[in-house]
Amino acid sequence: MADMDVIRAASAKFPKPADKRFQYGTAGFRMKASLLDSVVFRIGLLAALRSRKLNGQTIGVMITASHNPPEDNGVKLVDPMGEMLEESWEAYATMLANAPSDEGLADAYSRLIDECHINAEAKASVIFSRDTRPSGTHLVSILVEALKAANADYVDYRLLTTPQLHYITRCLNTKGSPYEYGDPTEGGYYAKMAASLKAAMQGRQFTGSVTVDCANGIGGPKLRELIKNLSLPSDGGLDIKVTHDDVVESERLNHQCGADFVKTNQRAPPSSHASPLMRCASLDGDADRIVYYFCDTDGTFRLLDGDRIATLAASFIGDLARSAGLGEKLKVGVVQTAYANGASTAYVTQDLRLPVVCTATGVKHLHHAATKFDVGVYFEANGHGTVVFSDAAHKRLSKHEPQSPAQSSALETLRALTALVNQTVGDALSDLLLVEVILAYKGWGPKEWDLTYTDLPNRLVRVEVADRSIFKAVDAERRLESPPGVQAQIDAAVGKFKNGRSFARASGTEDAVRVYAEAATRSETEDLAQKVATIVRQAGG
Repeated sequence: MADMDVIRAASAKFPKPADKRFQYGTAGFRMKASLLDSVVFRIGLLAALRSRKLNGQTIGVMITASHNPPEDNGVKLVDPMGEMLEESWEAYATMLANAPSDEGLADAYSRLIDECHINAEAKASVIFSRDTRPSGTHLVSILVEALKAANADYVDYRLLTTPQLHYITRCLNTKGSPYEYGDPTEGGYYAKMAASLKAAMQGRQFTGSVTVDCANGIGGPKLRELIKNLSLPSDGGLDIKVTHDDVVESERLNHQCGADFVKTNQRAPPSSHASPLMRCASLDGDADRIVYYFCDTDGTFRLLDGDRIATLAASFIGDLARSAGLGEKLKVGVVQTAYANGASTAYVTQDLRLPVVCTATGVKHLHHAATKFDVGVYFEANGHGTVVFSDAAHKRLSKHEPQSPAQSSALETLRALTALVNQTVGDALSDLLLVEVILAYKGWGPKEWDLTYTDLPNRLVRVEVADRSIFKAVDAERRLESPPGVQAQIDAAVGKFKNGRSFARASGTEDAVRVYAEAATRSETEDLAQKVATIVRQAGG
């Protein structure tokens, strides 16, 4: 049980900035690292409470700011099955973070124990890790102070990708159960990926290489560790060429490289020297996103984003299910957000004939919707996503008896994919292997993949505003209900363009609004994006 005097005394070392209000969002808390001391202390207290509420199950805490600049950092909680923090607890995180004083924090902490019926005597277990940002070490020391004050057991896993922490959290909480997910170590993560990759390939060989830009973040050293566990290219294994993996010069993190740079700017990193038709991929700063791209023979840049990965995975899994004799027994569906290219949605529904669900932006929304299918494929266009197999799907795959060698082969590949995919959260390393397996099976290069459908030209514009909270979105974030009158202006602008579509959504991590636009041509798309950006800028003050 935590001693409230100890909590007050520890909290006094990390006073809340008087002029700041914090909000736990899709990515937890994320901001300038210099503002995070009080937030990290309080999220540590909440992690202990969450564990006690769940009878001592292990809770994860990740310190990262993903694709944000090096001077930023953030903190978020991971629930026992490796999923995002239960939504109702986000309000508790916000409440603790905004307690105005040490006494106010102690009162809020005690109130949570009463309101949530938490046994204060119960064991609390917390694990944590961080990315490569210089501020991470300091913030971890504050987190440890909070966990000690809360009398929680804890383990520091040091440097990990965000998905690796999600994986280990789930492994710890399922160990010894029928749902055991794997060895709860970093080494166990690599071993599981390597074994499932080998099983999925069934003796097939990869062709060519894939060049992976690691955003000068944690994904670089972790991808190199993964490679050590894979078959050598000389033995038919995957040839991965690692670039942008400098984690020593912290100012290079996400600078003109990484998934967010490539997706937002619609071009390869300036330092890229990829040959025409070479497979290239970019991770983000904490390796939970991936996008592919290539340069055509005429030098044209071609992006293969999360929409493309989702359609590739859904098509492949659907084909495998039919080949295994499970076509009518496994319901495969795709979950997208409003950022999904309209052409991808049409391809899934019209060509693949699979259902599509649109949700609000944020992994928690997509993941929840994906669990409604036997096999739910979810990716945001930014490259954040995974595949979720339901308990029913796992049972069908384990019990199904194939009626031919072809069915048996397809079934074994499906079973391998359930282990290859990190089902807890979007994982750039796992998704990289998944894409490479599918391309190897199909005998495709990036150009063949790109030819499955033609994207509508699209543009994403970041608009800085004084207060992002005034922008309230509805209809899976495709329309604004406030500020009043803004949506009508956007509708009027969209109506002037062929195949026009645009929406504005407040960022979950910074004081900005992101404007997305599509139209029939690139010049019209740019024109529409700028018109809507102007509308947002004027409304945002």
